[in-house]
Order: sequence, then structure tokens, then C-alpha cells
Amino acid sequence: MFSGSIPALVTPFDADGNFVERVYRDFVEWQIAEGSAALVPCGTTGEAATLTKDEHFHVVRVCVDQARGRVPVIAGAGSNDTRVACENIRAAKQAGADAALMVPPYYNRPNQDGIFRHFEAVAAACDLPIVLYNVPGRTVTDIAVETIGKLAHAFPSIVGIKDATGAIARVSAQRAVAGADFCQLSGNDDMALAFNAMGGVGCISVTANVAPALCAAFQAACRAGDYAEALALQDRLYPLHAALFTDASPGPVKYALSKLRPDFPKGLRLPMTWPGEPSQRAVDNALDHARLI
Repeated sequence: MFSGSIPALVTPFDADGNFVERVYRDFVEWQIAEGSAALVPCGTTGEAATLTKDEHFHVVRVCVDQARGRVPVIAGAGSNDTRVACENIRAAKQAGADAALMVPPYYNRPNQDGIFRHFEAVAAACDLPIVLYNVPGRTVTDIAVETIGKLAHAFPSIVGIKDATGAIARVSAQRAVAGADFCQLSGNDDMALAFNAMGGVGCISVTANVAPALCAAFQAACRAGDYAEALALQDRLYPLHAALFTDASPGPVKYALSKLRPDFPKGLRLPMTWPGEPSQRAVDNALDHARLI
């Protein structure tokens, strides 16, 4: 259902923390023109944790409106409160999203039965396709391979996963339990080459915010089985993959965008801040290595 390079879009804020819709619309347009295969508004990179519910789904509506059906929109909609997650997926559908990206409950630390029942309730609340988002480094909750298999077979609307576990062997394990048609998307840019070789079909990407054409070309090479070209692009992009996490994300991403797109505002919402000097130097060097500046 979903494949290719899918940016987890940053959200532009001005110096006072206000959403800058004009810039966001231009940014979405640029992403589509550069070859991004789908868009994820209001994920982690989009600072969703700092958005009110009204702001959150306004941003989703703007993304959907600007995309105009040219590429799918997968709206971030998760919550650690199952009732709120159910409300969010309904709001994502009302906003026109094509799917919802849903993390398991974070902070609460439910067991696997609790995780299964959480997604059972979300799937029952709305028929919008669901892409699971497994990111234990942020949620302190891991959707076990066996649970992913149970969810994939029990609920047809659960169509795939953004896997940010960093455990590359899970691609094969998840294919075994969920089937080859279950859509597996890497949540780590630096691991996307190996992820695709093992059966993944794309990446929900941070780097694609900054280098959408290169990330799209990388995914196209993987899809064509041209792993020599994919490796060359990986080598070109790898320093950028690393540099964008040399300080708290999305600070380095917004710094990179300020170098490439002068109209892009520099605002972040606390507790996120502008990256420090070492991170800025790493990003500058990586942009130069990727031949983006």
C-alpha cells in the first residue's frame, strides 16, 4: 500500500511558535516535486507532542489539501490513552488522511496483551488504514514480533509498520508472522539499505526533509534491485543520516533546512531547541558531502 521515500515532515514555526502555513504548503509542494512517495504530517519529527489537538489536525488538513491526492498522507495520530487514540484516528479520517501512523502506548508500559487490546480498540473505532509505529527508544514499549503477527491477521486495517527498533533481523521475523504483503517501512534512514534488502519497501524518513530527491532516488534503486546504485547513494547520504541526530531532533533538521531553504523559519517549540555548534558543523559537513550545498 505504501512504499518509497516518505518524509516525516517537520512543522514550520515562527519565532513565537506559530504554525507558518504558507511555508508548510510550499514545503509539501517541494516534497512532491522531488519524488517523495507519501507524506507523514505530525509525527515525532513534526513536533506533534507540542501541538494541541486543534493544531495537530489543522496541520493534517493543510497537508491533505496541498497534496491534493497526488501522494498518500499518513497522519500521525497515536496516544498513550486508548480513548484519545480512538478519537485521533477518527479525526485523521475526517481531516482526509489516507492512513494513520499509530505508536503503542508510551510511558504507561503496557504488556503485550495491553498493546494488542489498545490496537484492537483503535481498529474498531475507525476503518482508516493503520501503520504501526514501533519505536521502543521513545515509547519504552516494544510491539513484539508475535503481537505484530496477531494484529496483522486479526485486523485487515492494520496494513504495515514503521520499524524503528534498530533490530534489522526483525524484518525477516515480521515477514514470517505477518506475511510478505505486510508493508514494512524502515524508521531509521541509516539502516534502510539493509532493511529493503531483507524485504522492506521504503522508509519513513527524517533525511528526506532535507534531501528528498536523493532519498527518492535511493528508494527507487532499491525497488529496481540496483543495489550498487543504492549503495552509492547510501554512501553519499550516510553522513547526513548521522548528522541529523547529533543533537535533539528536529533541531538539526531545521538547521539544515535553514541552509537550503532560506524562507524556512527557525522556530522550534520547547523543549526542542536550536542545535549546538558541534551539531551545526556536522550538518554543514554532511550537506557538503551530499553535494547539497
